[in-house]
Amino acid sequence: MTDVRRRTFLKGAAAATGATLAAGPFQGFFAAASASPPAADGPFPGYGPLSPRPDLRDGVVRLRLPRGFRYRSFDPTGALLTDGTVIPGRHDGMAAFSGPGDLYTLIRNHEVNGPVGAFGDPGTAYDPKTGGGTTTVEVDGFGNVSRSFVSLNGTQMNCSGGPMPWGAWITCEETVNGNDVGPDFTGQSNVGLKKHGYIFEVPVGSTAAATPIRSAGRFAHESVAWDAGTQALYMSEDNFAFPSGFYRYLPPADPMVVGRLLDGGQLQMLAVTNETNADLAGVVEPAPAVGARFPVRWVTLPDPNPKFRGTPVNDVALQAVGLQGFSQGAAKFSRLEGTIADRGRIYFTSTQGGTPPAGEPLPSGGYGKGRGQIWAYDTRGFLELLYESPSKEVLDFPDNVTTSQSGSLVICEDGGEGNFLRGLTRDGTLFDFAQNAIAGQENDEFAGSTFSPDFRTLFVNIQSGNGLSFAIWGPWDIGGFR
Repeated sequence: MTDVRRRTFLKGAAAATGATLAAGPFQGFFAAASASPPAADGPFPGYGPLSPRPDLRDGVVRLRLPRGFRYRSFDPTGALLTDGTVIPGRHDGMAAFSGPGDLYTLIRNHEVNGPVGAFGDPGTAYDPKTGGGTTTVEVDGFGNVSRSFVSLNGTQMNCSGGPMPWGAWITCEETVNGNDVGPDFTGQSNVGLKKHGYIFEVPVGSTAAATPIRSAGRFAHESVAWDAGTQALYMSEDNFAFPSGFYRYLPPADPMVVGRLLDGGQLQMLAVTNETNADLAGVVEPAPAVGARFPVRWVTLPDPNPKFRGTPVNDVALQAVGLQGFSQGAAKFSRLEGTIADRGRIYFTSTQGGTPPAGEPLPSGGYGKGRGQIWAYDTRGFLELLYESPSKEVLDFPDNVTTSQSGSLVICEDGGEGNFLRGLTRDGTLFDFAQNAIAGQENDEFAGSTFSPDFRTLFVNIQSGNGLSFAIWGPWDIGGFR
């Protein structure tokens, strides 16, 4: 299925509670659930067909984009930051903030695993033995870098995170490696490592204190989103081979008042009201229908930063926090990844959630049988399923996510047969916006999609050992990201 005009799939709109869906973002999505797909000769729902476009940095084709859009890549792995540090690979989650003058400030994760040594100055590292962290880049809307530097080093597996309205990026470690647990899936030794599996705050424009927020849990953190109304930090978990939870951290003081996220708060996990361990992934029971709505409650976890005895195997340590929630009835998801807060909702992706597409083989690994779900938590206290992929050709393993000025979702894909940036409009239409066309790296995933604060430029990364960043600009007003 290559025609973007056929990329609308809205399945079953029955609400689980029987209640009428409330007005707000994506109300039209549910209204369209029984509608026919756009006619074959109708208008494109996004920006039109994709074609190869040259990179303005050097003329090499690295992306397929719609007509009228241009881009420049920057900060490839192995090049130098302006502070002289060699840029690490695995460019991942990222956010854009207002910068000095006409520039933007990007804070970018690097999801580096293993005891490979810290990039940058080991004297500033949280753990000098580990190679993850963040880099900060001051850049214009056309991908021209003015200044760049190491803003956090010595962390591990920095997957995604989230922008904070008080002027910070929260970065997440997607691991529980440390000297107190056995080796992870790579088999590399954890001897001599500090404890990992935390979130860290990185101030915009400066370096981090490299102090973990331990009360926010030690588990495979993927991403976070802040909601001012509930004064909570919502967090996703990608516990690859096991059920994952959706969490929130309630800090002891309002960060908008004290200027930073404080340790010492309370960690909670989402549960469906009157349902024990609701199978929202569709692993044991049938997956929920698109449009399903669930009232929720939150269960408090007594030991968010457990102390392990006897060096348990990594798989045991990975589940130690989540099992505290599941024992109280918390809901089970499949591989929760990207999150973004927008207009009172927290949107998040479930990479392998949903019903297995007919005629397709099951995913080769991981917890979950589907090709992906898009969820929304309404901070008034209920959860909704917005979208389920009907096939890998339409949407294959959704990962990082952000929103456009209008509230449409920008979805990074992490599939295995060519990867796209997709758009999901407020009326429920999915469309293609970009495709990875890097020769020999076509299957490397997109990550870290983020619009500049003025919505003129979309920044995004290719996450691989040979990663890089892109700035994309063009006629946003004519399509689904308007």
